[in-house]
Amino acid sequence: MTTTVIRGGTVLDPRDMSLRPNESLVIRDGRVEASASHHDADVVVDADGRYVMPGFIDAHVHFRLATLNFPRLSQWTEVQFGIAMARLAEATLARGFTTVRDLGGDIVGLRRAIASGMVRGPDTVHANLMISQTGGHGDVEGGVLAVPDCACQMRHSAFGIIADGPDAVRKAARHVLRAGADFLKIHVSGGVATPTDPLECTQYTAEEVRAAVQEAANRRTYVSAHAYTCEAIQMAVRNGVRCIEHGNLLDADTARLMAENQVFLVPTLVAYKGMAEMGRKLGFPERNLAKNEIVLAAGFDSLQLAQAAGVQLGWGTDLVGESQVMQREEFALRARVQSAGAILHAMYVVNPVILQRPDIGRLAPGMQGDAVITTVNPLENIAALANDDAVSTVIQRGVPLSP
Repeated sequence: MTTTVIRGGTVLDPRDMSLRPNESLVIRDGRVEASASHHDADVVVDADGRYVMPGFIDAHVHFRLATLNFPRLSQWTEVQFGIAMARLAEATLARGFTTVRDLGGDIVGLRRAIASGMVRGPDTVHANLMISQTGGHGDVEGGVLAVPDCACQMRHSAFGIIADGPDAVRKAARHVLRAGADFLKIHVSGGVATPTDPLECTQYTAEEVRAAVQEAANRRTYVSAHAYTCEAIQMAVRNGVRCIEHGNLLDADTARLMAENQVFLVPTLVAYKGMAEMGRKLGFPERNLAKNEIVLAAGFDSLQLAQAAGVQLGWGTDLVGESQVMQREEFALRARVQSAGAILHAMYVVNPVILQRPDIGRLAPGMQGDAVITTVNPLENIAALANDDAVSTVIQRGVPLSP
């Protein structure tokens, strides 16, 4: 067993948003211990003068979407995907994100590589393949396609399954759950990154959504839905979806409906900034950039509406490929309209519930020993966590990534 001691730092406790100065933490065999004795420590990390936070948690990532250059992405082999995803995973961990939730795409090989020690990366809760209708946000194939012979036919890629009708959705749901998905991801409105679906369209019917929800419930898990518009969000909520991703175009009534049904919302403000700043030079199509401008402009208002209605807010980014370097900028963007306490509550209190990981989000006895050491006081200047030099040390299960 390895024993690591983090000595002398000021520790953040997300339960009450307090800071405990000159604290010593003992992590033995990957778990935080109650005892502060460190006479038998294998590793001692000096955090004097710095702040110790639980490992960051991102509730919306996509490792399979490994570049914003979608034409290039469509030509990659699995070897190229593997190399690119491994680099993204290592960089994500180095930024302090010790646990993430992947919202769609085949990352089974990446998870195995991380588990076996071939590559370092965060713990990943994942949806496996996304489930979408023909012409929906998950339909990424370009060009003219042959007309299906029957409604039961389904297409798939490394990103998702195209399934139309309740029976096909049920089959797709059972397939990805069998493949090890921790939850299901469906699309119920148009999106920014896909070419064939208008942003404002509603995707899937109530019957199709209920089929996915029932299959998830049978596995004691839940459905998360990509959704922007009020109509799409309300349809999803009324038919059992537990978590809405993005939600940029919601209104006050929709936010109240979400709060009444205890549905989570994971805003992803930095995703649109990333596409706006990097998309054009990487070949992101103009029609997609135009859609991006719409949701970028609406993101702050939707976040404020949701917060005012009492919606349980998570913390996510949804950054694609090269733009994932902007991951910690989500702190600064949300700080424009939220307090530090609200932002940290979303990451450390709400995210573990969404991820179904009660062992993360605090540095307390029995919890996983993931920590970030920073020069930034997160309660006084949380936006500064976006700075390149904000994080000095990342510790995953008691093992420091850097001195």
